Amino acid sequence: MLCAIYCRLSKEDEETGRESESIVNQKALLTEYARECGWDIYKIYCDEDYSGIDRARPQFNALIHDAQAGHFEIVLCKTQSRFTRDMELVEKYIHHDFLLWGIRFVALVDNADTEVKGNKKARQINGLVNEWYLEDLSENIKAVLDHKRKQGDFIGSFAAYGYIKDPENHNKLLPDPMAAAVVRRIFTLYLQGFGKQKITELLNKEGVANPTLYKQNLGLAYVNQSGAYAGLWNKTTVGRILQNELYTGSMVQGKRRKISYKDKTCTEIPRRDWIRVENTHEPIIEKEVFERVQDLMSLRTRAQESGEIHLLAGKVFCADCGSILSKVNSGGKGTEKAYLRCKLHAQNKALCSGHYIRLEQLTELVEAKIYVYIKEFYEKSEPIPLAKPLLNKDYAKTAVLLKAQLEKRSRALKSLYLDRAAGIIGEEQFCELNRAFLKEKQAYTERLALLKEDADFDDKSQERQQKYWRELCAFKVIDRELIALLVDKIEVWEKNKATAEQRISISWLF
Repeated sequence: MLCAIYCRLSKEDEETGRESESIVNQKALLTEYARECGWDIYKIYCDEDYSGIDRARPQFNALIHDAQAGHFEIVLCKTQSRFTRDMELVEKYIHHDFLLWGIRFVALVDNADTEVKGNKKARQINGLVNEWYLEDLSENIKAVLDHKRKQGDFIGSFAAYGYIKDPENHNKLLPDPMAAAVVRRIFTLYLQGFGKQKITELLNKEGVANPTLYKQNLGLAYVNQSGAYAGLWNKTTVGRILQNELYTGSMVQGKRRKISYKDKTCTEIPRRDWIRVENTHEPIIEKEVFERVQDLMSLRTRAQESGEIHLLAGKVFCADCGSILSKVNSGGKGTEKAYLRCKLHAQNKALCSGHYIRLEQLTELVEAKIYVYIKEFYEKSEPIPLAKPLLNKDYAKTAVLLKAQLEKRSRALKSLYLDRAAGIIGEEQFCELNRAFLKEKQAYTERLALLKEDADFDDKSQERQQKYWRELCAFKVIDRELIALLVDKIEVWEKNKATAEQRISISWLF
């Protein structure tokens, strides 16, 4: 009879250090057993570095293909777990398909043999035990990895673009000077008004290797994309870099998780559940710069065909319906002019009027108002407003009132307990009043904490704000960054047909 031998070795087996699990040992043991039984060996199939739950094992699938084709009559393994640890595959192949194909399954150490009557229950128990083992192992690995994440250890296979793994500690990151320079340039270009598409074009034009090609050039076995566009930058890659908080020196991990140990499909984890540890490595981008970029990106602006975002993108709204004013071009080649119009009007003219305005005209008007605004309110000799409001004059009075209310609720609770102990009030009334007093006490405690937070506002933060505003006051050119920091929104009314006047209103952030 023809026999197919299947051997498998996983990383878990290698870590145990047991020689008996080696591929060489498995081959020798099974070959000797086949010879003793008088079976001829058709082929030896070996998968190294593969888990028993993995359905993509190349030699495993080759064995299944040959079994279906009828090339042999027996499948021989050291144990049933070498063949698979997946109970679903046990039932599919050992207890169903192999029977249809006339294949006998034998696991030497387990004494699992489909030719032996009454052996099926033992094989099914083996299958369950093997799957439970893998499930427990998966949970243990998850727990260990989560502990490392919470410690701020980097656990990825490859460092993010801009960093390398510390040769002395692979759980720590060090800046890669060449890649870090590209990351800084991407952030600078975005703050200067370049869109992701324009940045992509610049990098590709200059022949800058994208993260995948760069890692491969370093000799890393990193695979991400192939084909005609391998090595080229794209908008998605640029966007990910601009949104990666890792560049600020904070380790952010646990963004995705596998659905189960049996499925490689990953699901996105809500941002609030990400594991974030600050100051774990040297930053490439200052936190203030990163936050400014996030503010600009949150405007959800759309780049022009050239890849550049106009100065007022995402800030201009229709005063009547509240829709954003989107950019449109009018005129022929060479005489083309840019206008802003109501987006709702573009979708349905019956819902709102156009509110058309020349982009160049509006930009000049806003720039002029910004100059006046800064000169009037942000003179260097005057106190500079902070992003966070200064304390209310009535802070002390409010704090005293809140503390008095807290003390009053504490006395009421004490009296309530005494009344209940004395039998003056019943259980139901006690529970109702107790809940009410506790709820009120919690509310006053939270209000007092918020008030104290304002009182304890960080002095360093104030100094940082002061320094930043002084730098802004020395501006020479108005750019998107300045507009994003100063302007909340710009409202445009419909032009008066009789007077040709058009009302423009600017709401400031400070």
